[in-house]
Amino acid sequence: MRVRREFDEVDRRQFLKQSGAMAAGIAASLAGSGSLSGLTSAASAAKQPAEAGATAWPSFRNGNQLQGIAGSTLPKSLELLWKVPVDDGVTATAAIVGDHVYAGTFGGELICLDRKTGDRVWTHFSKEKKKPNDFIPGFQSSPTVTGDLVLIGDEDGVFHAVDRATGKLRWKHETFAEIISSAAVVGERIIFGSYDATLYCLNAADGKELWKFETADRINGSPSIAGTITFVTGCDTHLRAINIETGKEEFDMPLERFLIASPAVFDGMLYVGSHESEFLAIEIAKQEIVWKFKNEKSELPIHSSAAVTAEVVVFGGQDKQLHCLERKTGKEKWSFSTRGQINSSPVVVDNDRVFFGSNDGNLYEVGLADGKQRWKEKLGRAVSASPAIGEGCLVIGAEGTEGEIHCFGAK
Repeated sequence: MRVRREFDEVDRRQFLKQSGAMAAGIAASLAGSGSLSGLTSAASAAKQPAEAGATAWPSFRNGNQLQGIAGSTLPKSLELLWKVPVDDGVTATAAIVGDHVYAGTFGGELICLDRKTGDRVWTHFSKEKKKPNDFIPGFQSSPTVTGDLVLIGDEDGVFHAVDRATGKLRWKHETFAEIISSAAVVGERIIFGSYDATLYCLNAADGKELWKFETADRINGSPSIAGTITFVTGCDTHLRAINIETGKEEFDMPLERFLIASPAVFDGMLYVGSHESEFLAIEIAKQEIVWKFKNEKSELPIHSSAAVTAEVVVFGGQDKQLHCLERKTGKEKWSFSTRGQINSSPVVVDNDRVFFGSNDGNLYEVGLADGKQRWKEKLGRAVSASPAIGEGCLVIGAEGTEGEIHCFGAK
């Protein structure tokens, strides 16, 4: 996911000062909270489509724990099945459920495509166009697909709930700033963050606000969920655990780092990269950093969200490298270099293959065991979007005024 605003040193000093004032004693007083006992369990079941089984990709990182693992396999040899031109390109991950692909464009279109042909089924615009060339707010948030809705936020701060069958707007909820965060769905609750520094929880049926939680600055990443707790990170340099049912804060862990990437949860641990070029492994129950990794040769931000398996974590960096670390120790197993920043979040397939995009315009496949390149395809000017892999195919968009959505699989 792309972030359009950089941070200067004045911002950093200001927020670090705020962080210190807010942090005193909070983590220690809540470390033994009984409400955190379910953190190692699987995420609460979302209300997903009936056909969204193990092979679908219904949301940004394919599940509320944001682990970036595909349930679908891919053919060993990928072929281009179709490509669709879109206004101003794509910077967010698509969703794939059943026979359809759902994608938001930077030109303000949420489109539903036939998965097999790429034909448009319907188009929902972020705002009515009075003239063909009118500017309308773009979508940088990835769509989340439920049984009857497609959920997505736009750069004007409007959250859209669109009828999945028709593309018609069911309801909308207005925030006060851009929405880059993608939505998590738990039962009838929809959870997402906004650049207005607020985490929202809405009722899926009508968009009614159930609760909201205010942080100290913009929320960039998507919330991850374990049990009844959602975790949110952002520009206020804190990791916060919020109770999904009540909207109350369970703990506030000051990290003193801007967090642009979305945090992944695995076995009681949280994994996330920082704008300050560090990748962190955090034990949730103790609110402690277990290990951290930094590329000392090229200290650049990490905006890519990690793919996490039992053995490794894999993420990209603006150092133009894809890094693979041992999950339990943080020791680097391998790195793979490209010619552009890697803001795309990698996806692991079959516990053996890793797919990701780069700002050098290529889509790559490397081996999970050794990081060796197996395949690449030139898609366009830059590829900051992350792959969606579901129903036997891979879908990804490219940036630019002549951007395209590509679908790869077997003919």
